Amino acid sequence: MSSTRKISWTAAMHELAADRTKRTSIREEPLRTAIRGFYRLTAWRGHSGKRYVVTILPLTREDAVETTAGVALAVRRDASGVAALIAVRSCPQSDPGFLGWLAACCQRGATELHVHMLADGEAGRAAVVADLSITSPRPPASAALGRVA
Repeated sequence: MSSTRKISWTAAMHELAADRTKRTSIREEPLRTAIRGFYRLTAWRGHSGKRYVVTILPLTREDAVETTAGVALAVRRDASGVAALIAVRSCPQSDPGFLGWLAACCQRGATELHVHMLADGEAGRAAVVADLSITSPRPPASAALGRVA
C-alpha cells in the first residue's frame, strides 16, 4: 500500500490558486520579439492585471525622459535573470528630479532602467505608478521615490 497522499482534483486547484496569490502580483513578463539591436523590450504586469510594455535602457541613459514623458521603473536583475522592481516614478518631459531619483535607485541596487512611454498624460502615468506600486494603492503623481521592494 502506498503512503502517497491523494488529493482530489478540486483540492489541487484550490492549492494552486492559493499558491498563485502568495506570489507578488507585480511581475515582469518578458516579450518574445523579433526586434534586435539597441532597444530591448519587456513587459510588467500590474496589480490590475494590465500589461505595460517598457523599453530596457542602461542606467547611464540620463536622458531617458528628456524628449518625452513616461513612467520610469528602477529594476534590479539578479544573476539568474529574475527582475525585481525597486521603485517607480511618473516623469514629465525633462523631469528635473529624475537624475536624483535615478541616483537613489542605483544606491538601492538598481541594475536596469525600464521606461513605459505609452501612458496618456499625467493621470495615465499616475495610474501606471499606482498599479505597479506595493506600498501605496494611490501614490501621488509627483512621488519622488515610489518604493516597491
